[in-house]
Amino acid sequence: MTGLAHAGTYVRNVAASLARIRENVLDWEHLPALHASSFGSCELVDEDSDGWRIRLKAKGGGPAQILKLFIAADTSHYRVVTQAGPGATSEIRVDVTATGPHACHVRVEYHVPVTDPAVLAMIGQGFVAIYELLWDEDEAMMQAREAALAPRPRAPDRIDLGPENALALPLDFDLGAGRFRLIRHAGALMAHSRICPHWLGDLKGEPDGDGCLTCPWHGYRFDAATGRSADGRALRLAPAPRLTRENGSVIVCA
Repeated sequence: MTGLAHAGTYVRNVAASLARIRENVLDWEHLPALHASSFGSCELVDEDSDGWRIRLKAKGGGPAQILKLFIAADTSHYRVVTQAGPGATSEIRVDVTATGPHACHVRVEYHVPVTDPAVLAMIGQGFVAIYELLWDEDEAMMQAREAALAPRPRAPDRIDLGPENALALPLDFDLGAGRFRLIRHAGALMAHSRICPHWLGDLKGEPDGDGCLTCPWHGYRFDAATGRSADGRALRLAPAPRLTRENGSVIVCA
């Protein structure tokens, strides 16, 4: 921690609980998926009681950084140290204070091995800009995850969605204990779970050319027709509802 100068500070009130922030900080895997405009790839090197060590590449390529997380047991503070690669020895130091059940105050400082005031100012300006974007994206995910974890009443096990020619697709609906989306795929109506079984992310994108859905939070892929993992993971989408037609209407059944 010696030989570093303070380049910039980013301060923010985050509408998410301390538990969601800790979960987010420890979740290195979301970096290249949720923050695709900033990062190109991320690999876990190892983990210990302090946190993770990762190999991170910026979007557009270039040499990788080795980053090490040190997080307090109560999440009141954490540091991310660049151990190798561009910006080696730099540190991001974060203080987190819970201000409510679903609210926290976050203060982020960037310390770098630079002494030139003009260069420090430039680095600090860039740091604040990228951290505002990263926290915008993280906060949206944390809020969506909090909402997905909240208990909700069971929906009916049978729903009349209306005449097929009047359906506005894609159409989201809740059925029984699940949440689903009705789409037209390969010329036919198809329903699939819209909830990723990993972290409950919304599979809101259309199936790609391989017929797969991709979670925007971690990049996990699933075959839309079968629900099976397309990445070889031990995960599967919730079973899709049955589709029938009665008197011209589309009926979905759990």
